[in-house]
Amino acid sequence: MSHILIVGAGDYVGAAIARRFAQGGWTVSMGRRRGEALAPLVEDINQAGGKAFGHSMDARDEASVQNVFAKAEAVAPLDVVIFNVGGNVRFPIRDTTARVFRKVWEMACFGGFLTGRAAATAMVPRGTGCIFFTGATASMRGGNGFSAFASAKAGLRNLAQSMARELGPQGIHVAHVVIDAAIDTEWVREILARRGVDAAALEADTLMNPASVAETYWALAHQPRDAWTFEMDIRPYKETW
Repeated sequence: MSHILIVGAGDYVGAAIARRFAQGGWTVSMGRRRGEALAPLVEDINQAGGKAFGHSMDARDEASVQNVFAKAEAVAPLDVVIFNVGGNVRFPIRDTTARVFRKVWEMACFGGFLTGRAAATAMVPRGTGCIFFTGATASMRGGNGFSAFASAKAGLRNLAQSMARELGPQGIHVAHVVIDAAIDTEWVREILARRGVDAAALEADTLMNPASVAETYWALAHQPRDAWTFEMDIRPYKETW
């Protein structure tokens, strides 16, 4: 029985990943701060014949991370762990408080460390497994108003690279996915509306479908170890870069 844990299983990308792996016959465990919000997704997967578990989890809290990993491993050994926590906020540097900067770093970088370490602790003795991190445009370059988010995402990318160099020779596939795109979510559509853009009027595939992100992770999880990808960047055909 193959088993995946998605840390930061939100309503869009996280949910799409869960559905894709469940469709592939995998057991799916998920964690998010408000674990009760996972109940409809868990029910959908289970009613469709899959096997899913939802957990309340604060990726910034060491005890919370360790607790969820223990529960997941008790179901079945984890084959894939995906860190999918966001933290995308925009503030001019003079308006970026210490609290905001610290919170974004804890969410997008420190949480990745706690998750990555827990995954490695479980997988290294078995000599197999995948640990994947969701990155963003901010992983590669800082943008106007994104000092907190870019700092955290750049840190996460370097964490992933260090882990890949260390754990690859031990049989663990570590990968970092740069999502250089606006993903089709309610939040993105609200931002576009405030800018006077009707998302419904955009050309097809201008926004990234969460299911497309899920397919990327599905493919990564099935790469042969003689051709592992560390970093993959994905973007819609309309994206300028």
